[in-house]
Amino acid sequence: MTDKLRLLYVDDEDDIRDLVEMALEDDFELRLCASGAAAVALMPQYRPDLLLLDVMMPWMDGPATLKQLRELPGGQDIPAIFVTAKVQPQELERFKALGAIGVIAKPFDPMTLADQVRVFWRKDHRD
Repeated sequence: MTDKLRLLYVDDEDDIRDLVEMALEDDFELRLCASGAAAVALMPQYRPDLLLLDVMMPWMDGPATLKQLRELPGGQDIPAIFVTAKVQPQELERFKALGAIGVIAKPFDPMTLADQVRVFWRKDHRD
């Protein structure tokens, strides 16, 4: 049994998923999905502590994926971080209004990605 934070990362781009896997696999228990539908299907078997969601995906984008995951049993309370190139102030406000605890800008630095995730997690879990 691991005491690592359990992350679910959803992104339709193979190369970005590979990069995230390399950047986070040592620090977190990580599951990767190539679509929002795959993430929704995985949720009954894998209950993450934190969601990382790409915003721009075909068929079901990050916000729609978050909405679907929130409707599943146990999904209402899982914090989410959006990963996106859309980081204008009005977009950031929209993502926060959707319930995101943070936004990581693309392109991100793989060397600091784990630290960015931890900062948002700690801010959301202050005692």
